[in-house]
Amino acid sequence: MGSPEDVTRLLNNIKKDDSVYDQIYDLVYDELKQMAEYRIRLESPDHTFSRTELVHETYLKMVRQSDTDFNNRSHFLAIASNCMRQILIDHARRKNAVKRGGDQDKMTYVDGLFSKNKEMIQELIDLDDALERLSKLNPRLTEVVTMRFFGGMKVEEVAEALDISESTVHRDWLKARGWLHKELKM
Repeated sequence: MGSPEDVTRLLNNIKKDDSVYDQIYDLVYDELKQMAEYRIRLESPDHTFSRTELVHETYLKMVRQSDTDFNNRSHFLAIASNCMRQILIDHARRKNAVKRGGDQDKMTYVDGLFSKNKEMIQELIDLDDALERLSKLNPRLTEVVTMRFFGGMKVEEVAEALDISESTVHRDWLKARGWLHKELKM
């Protein structure tokens, strides 16, 4: 794993040379795998989805969004956690569409994630819908949830990525969880 300074230095050069993504990827690969493992562990325990596959899909999504300006390593990981969220939500929506007669040929490797727990698909979609509503009220709370829940990022990493104090992250995490609990119970 590279130092945060190494990653930040490379991120500063990303606009000049797209191959920098490969160097950054090598430095943060283990962290991305930990994030993916955390996310997958929260899903169905008997799925066949690989954390490596989620990391690779995340990397490809980030490369396609190459116009993003990254401030530092934590900001890069925050974007990665958001990409993981989008990948899982997009898959859940596709899976839900397939359940209603969508195209079976468009199924991806992520299908294993949801194959054993049908209720989880709707829960994930409901959570994403609630996060969209929350983002209209308080975008930072949504960012905290995305980084903590979808990315498995530590409080310190979220604080650094958002440039706020750790105690603010704790408060935001509690507020967001309370709001989501109330919203999802309705």
